[in-house]
This record gives sequence, structure tokens and C-alpha cells, in this order.
Amino acid sequence: MRKQILFETGMKKKSILIVEDEFIIADVLAGILKTAAYQVCGIADNVIEAREMITAFRPQLVLVDIYLKGKFTGIDLAQTLNELNIPFIYISANSNQKILEAAKVTNPYGFIVKPFRDRDVLTALDIAFYRYENLLESGLRQTAIVQKRAAEILISKQEWELKILEMAKTLQSYLSFEFFSFGMAEENEDAFYELCFSRVGFDEYQLISGTELMVITNLKLHELARLKANDLTVQMATWYEEHELKNLLKANSLKKLYTEKFNLKSHLTLPINLDGKNTCYFNFYSRRPDAYQADDLIFCNRIQTLLTGFMEGMLQHSNSPLGREVNNFTVKSPNLTDNKIKPFSGIIGKSHLLLTVFDHVTQVAKSDSSVLILGESGTGKEKIAERIHSLSLRKDKPFIRVNCAALPTTLIDSELFGHEKGAFTGAHERKLGKFENAHTGTIFLDEIGELPLESQSKLLRVLQEREIERIGGRSTIKTDVRIIAATNRNLDKEVAEGRFRLDLFYRINVFPIVMPPLRERIEDIEDLALHFLSIYSRKTGKTVHGIAPEVMTKVKQYHWPGNIRELENMIERNVLLTKDNVINNMVLPSQLEQHPAFKPADAMVTTMSEGERAHIISALKKCNGKIWGEGGAANLLNLPPTTLNSKMKKLGISKNS
Repeated sequence: MRKQILFETGMKKKSILIVEDEFIIADVLAGILKTAAYQVCGIADNVIEAREMITAFRPQLVLVDIYLKGKFTGIDLAQTLNELNIPFIYISANSNQKILEAAKVTNPYGFIVKPFRDRDVLTALDIAFYRYENLLESGLRQTAIVQKRAAEILISKQEWELKILEMAKTLQSYLSFEFFSFGMAEENEDAFYELCFSRVGFDEYQLISGTELMVITNLKLHELARLKANDLTVQMATWYEEHELKNLLKANSLKKLYTEKFNLKSHLTLPINLDGKNTCYFNFYSRRPDAYQADDLIFCNRIQTLLTGFMEGMLQHSNSPLGREVNNFTVKSPNLTDNKIKPFSGIIGKSHLLLTVFDHVTQVAKSDSSVLILGESGTGKEKIAERIHSLSLRKDKPFIRVNCAALPTTLIDSELFGHEKGAFTGAHERKLGKFENAHTGTIFLDEIGELPLESQSKLLRVLQEREIERIGGRSTIKTDVRIIAATNRNLDKEVAEGRFRLDLFYRINVFPIVMPPLRERIEDIEDLALHFLSIYSRKTGKTVHGIAPEVMTKVKQYHWPGNIRELENMIERNVLLTKDNVINNMVLPSQLEQHPAFKPADAMVTTMSEGERAHIISALKKCNGKIWGEGGAANLLNLPPTTLNSKMKKLGISKNS
């Protein structure tokens, strides 16, 4: 039953639907919204009623309780809202980790925990609309970028195959892939045309035409054609995660051949209908098991018409293989060398996980969206933050770094927001805070998970209002700052356990980037080790030019809890210790030698934490509890004292442990 309909035509207020089966709470929410000049278009107490109201009033946002009377939950309604591209915020009396995990899967725009204050609701709404508008802006920008690039590619004088590659590269930032294939749905089972590109670096691709494919697979062209005829064809963009892909490819087919030869684990196919008769396919493959999501289909739908126009333009190309007999078609491999400036030069590695990070950086850099970089200590979060800034429109403006873990609790406000002369004892002159210094540029809040709750509240207010107030000041100061935050903590868990504000989490988590640990980038370890070897050989004046193969094998098997930073320190130490031109021996901590691949995930995490804890306690004992300065544990462990302090706090270690 509909309890309330307050829809008014012609109003420009943002309309909100409340889905809540507790009348008192629904009434309180309606009062808060009306007072804040929002329009409540209705109140529903179950999912069926809510769906009717959504059809009737098309609200701009929905507040939905997770647990509702009837057989459907708020999570069921969330699926409908995602299909309609309507933002929503969950309301729940519970905020435990299990609830947050279930909610996270549906991509909500916020979370309000009962009991709530007026300010909690209004802040959640501000954040939700901010995130939604960012996504809309991002979607329009993506379409404009692809459209502009498609026009440039069409009028270029490149060969047909290179034009296909250039379009694939344009889509790379939005649909990440390690392997890409382009082909036609052939009516003749003996006809075969496939053009493939294997990604071997950030902007490096290996061309694989029919000729190369025959060499790689040891199959003849007509055999490849028969395999292609077995591929399942679809009429709309579709994605498959690892389990679905295995089921799809039980029978022999060309796609099965690709996945086995190139170790591919997930797939997205995008069909393009041409002239009402023919269909060509853009096929994306990844080595990650869950590379593609439902959100990717939204992007595909947005660009499908654009790609149809692009491919119809490509049909007019003088070297187009489409529309003619191609069963004996061969491609002369064009020169794929690109002499453009490399945006990620200096970051070592070509693993598919690192390349995915590069794609995400490229995608978000030009916008002003907040970015949250997640990852263990030593994975290179600060370097990625620097690249986001250097690729942004603010690249010529300030880039201000703030290590939140190193800020003394009593001076956090002064460091971030500044103070006036005489504001407190010792404030002998006015001081500009980090936010003022970063005006028109970017502020990097490293280890944001270490901020105390009181400081989190003040930070959220600054991010929302875009203005600060110095300590002791009487006026507000407007700021224009792009936020990049980073943490090695699990913020979902921190939120669930009450150590990190949920509203701040949703405000900074607009565009998350996950830095992979070094143990998941095994193919990059040798390049990194040799890179550091070159650096420290030069610094020490030694001529150490290699690492013995058996030592490198051990290095790759070790799981590096300290990640790249630990590897760098280990190489530096061994360059100093070795008396030969090659490192023939490298001692790795014995309690951590077993490779995590042989352990269950939960056991691995526990063992890593215990191992790191034991390592720090051992160092503290050797240094008689001294942390800072010469002869301190931080010096012994090759860690900054602030990082060691943070680790000790996280692992529950005291100086006297």
C-alpha cells in the first residue's frame, strides 16, 4: 500500500524515493529530506511497491532498507536500480563486515546506519550525488574521447590492421585486456579472417594474423576456420568470468584455443552489426579471472553505435579485407614501434596486473574524481599517485604529499588546515596548511587509514564544503584540490569495526585502484631485481652485473611481505656483501620461504602477519626496544621510523614486546 505520494510536477528539487518498512523511520527520513529542500516522491514498504513507484515517478535517488517485509530484500531492488542507472543508498541497523560485503557487490552510492542523525543522512546524500555526477561526467567524457579518437583513426594514413589496433588501444583504458581479437561472423565455414593482438607492455602489442596463428597453433587455415565455426555467437555485449568461460568452452573452438595458448581466464565479446547483414566482433580477453563486470556492459552499450559507424567507415578502406574472399588472406606485420613519450617510464614491470593499474591510471587521470589507492606497504602506491597527477590537467600545479601516519595527533589540524599566529602555545607565526599549499593542484593523503576518527570528521567536512578554516581563524578559505588517498589497511574491515567513517570511505572511494603485491607479479621480479642491482652497483662503485640463476629462482619463490621496498633493500644489502661480480648467495628469512601458493588464503594471511610480527619483535630485542635513531630497530630493518611505528600499532607490538 502506498502510504504517501508527494510528487509535484514542474519542481526542480531532487526527487527521492524512500523504501522502508518501519513507518516511524520512514517518516523521520521524509522530514529530514523536506527540511533540506529535497522532494520525497513516495514511501514504499516493500520491493514490489517500490518498483511500481520507480516506474511511475523515476526518482533521482532511492533510500532503501536492506531488510524489508516480503520475499524480496533491498539487495533485490538494487539490481533493478542498477539496470535503470538510478543511484541508491542502503539503510540498515547493522554495519558488520558481512552486511558491507553483500552491499558492496551491488555498488551502492552510500550506506546509512541506524540510528542516524540528520547530518548523517544529508552527508550521505551529498556524497551519493557527488559520486553519481562524477560517473555521469566520466561516461560522457569516455564517449567523447572514443568518438574523437575514432574520427582521427579513420582519416589517418595507417594500414587497415594498424587502425584496428589503434581502436583496440583506445578502448584499452575502459575494457582492459591482455589479448584482443577482431573477426567476422563467417557464413562460409572454410573462410577465415581473424586479427589478434597480444599485449606485451603498456603500449606494446604483438600482431598475430592468420599466418602467425598457424605457426603458433600448428594448424592449417581451414582447421582454424572449422574451430571458429564452433564459436558461440551472441547478438549483444556479454562477459564471462573464469567459471562461466570454462563452461562455455568445453567443446573445441577458436576461443578455447586462444584461452589455452595464451593463458586467458575471462572474456568480453562486443558484436557490431554492419549494414544489417554482416556482424564483426571485438573480443577482449584477460588473464584475471574476474576482469569484466556488469558495469562494462554499460560502456559497451554507450559506444556500440559509435563503433558501428567506425567499422562502416573502415569498410571503405582500400586495404579492407571485409566483404571479399579471405580464406587465403595474409597480413604483412606492420611496424608497431611507438616513439611517443612513455607515461610510466621508471616503473618496472609488464605483468598483466601492473598493466591493469596503468590502464586505470590513464582512465582516471584527466578527471577530478577522487582516487583511493589500495595495497600492501611497499607496492608503489606513491609512485602511482605521482603518475595520476603528472597525467592530469593539474600537472603544472602543486602536488602535496601528506603521510597521515607520521602526523602527531595534536598537530593534525594544524598540518592539514594551517593556523593563525597565536592560535596556541608555540604558534609564533601564521602557517599555511597542506590543503592551502595544494590549492589548484593535488593532495596525496598517504596512509589515510591511520587518521583518528575526529580528524576523519574534519577532513570529510573539508572535502564536502571545499573550504577550510585555519586554527584560530575567523573566516573560511575556499580550496580547489584534487584528492588522491592511499592505505595499506582493509577499509571495509576498518569501517565495520568502527575505526573509519563510512561516509568518508564513500567520499574518497570514487575510483579505487588496487596495487598488486609483488608475490602476484612473479614475472616482474627479475626485472626489478636487476634494476635495483644496476642502481646499487653504480652507487657503491662495484661491478656486480648479475644474479646467479639458482639465486634468482629462490628470489622468485620467496613471497616478499615487504614487497618492492623489501626487494630493493635486499638487493642493496647483497651488493654490499658480495665479493664477486655475480650474487651467488642470498639469505632470505627462513620463516617466510614457503611460497603462499601452497597455503590456503586464510592461513597465508595469518602466517604473513605472524612472520612480520616475529621479525619486528626480534629487531626490537636486538636494539633493546629502541625504535628511532642510530642503532634503532627502524635502522636495522631499513624502514622509515614512521612506517615501523605504524606496523607496530597494526600488529599490536609494544617497545617491550
